[in-house]
Amino acid sequence: MNQRPQVSAAAGPSRLDSEPWYLPLADEVEVFEAAYHARLPVLLKGPTGCGKTRFVEHMAWRLYRAAETHRRAIAAPLITVACHEDLSATDLVGRYLLSGDATVWQDGPLTRAVRGGAICYLDEVVEARKDTTVVIHSLTDHRRVLPVEKTGELLDAHPDFLLVMSYNPGYQSVVKDLKPSTRQRFVSLEFDYPGVAVEAAIIAHESGVDAALAERLARIGEKVRHLREHGFEDGVSTRLLVYAGQLAAGGIAPRRACEAAIARAVTDDAEVQRAVADIVDVLLP
Repeated sequence: MNQRPQVSAAAGPSRLDSEPWYLPLADEVEVFEAAYHARLPVLLKGPTGCGKTRFVEHMAWRLYRAAETHRRAIAAPLITVACHEDLSATDLVGRYLLSGDATVWQDGPLTRAVRGGAICYLDEVVEARKDTTVVIHSLTDHRRVLPVEKTGELLDAHPDFLLVMSYNPGYQSVVKDLKPSTRQRFVSLEFDYPGVAVEAAIIAHESGVDAALAERLARIGEKVRHLREHGFEDGVSTRLLVYAGQLAAGGIAPRRACEAAIARAVTDDAEVQRAVADIVDVLLP
């Protein structure tokens, strides 16, 4: 199984040392490449654990390799920011910090990406505070500039800079939804959980289990998602199915692996847990 690449927002941009494995579901690779070449910001929409982050990592690696082939220098291909309710525009842009007796400026992850020509990936952007979306507006149109108010700078984005954001429209409340004024600045790619055959291939590759067990896990995922019709809205992510496979590959009995990684992970509702366990009992005889 391929190792996940080392990507760090806190320490600055990082190179992707190995290819993040990704199995395309449609034409998302081609659309993303076209958007990158035109420097059009990209919005990824889809449920949690369906592969959005892995897709961005994979595309950053592809584009970085393509740049190397054409002898263009990209300092680092990807900076990822996991957004949360306390994340502010200052966290993205930067701040003054005390260093000994001096006050020094420290760029935030967005500013580092703008300066260095990285892809800046804001994961689950609607979880961040509202002022974060305001600061990106000037980066997502023809201006491609970042105003740094505290230093008085107006940074022109590096030619290789690209802004990518993601969110889960099915999970977010109306209060946290993206405003049209922000959403309509982006090329949009929609993601969803794959069909059984593709999901089984993903599970087998990522977890190391055999094809037969991978298919059973994929069918469990399909059936659990059908529980939405009975009031369970969240379903189960491909990520959790891979976790179940990894536990099984590590010697845990498949049913116990599904209990720990699926039934107990998706909900605390005892009734829903029993419904998931019933599905597992049928598909893992």
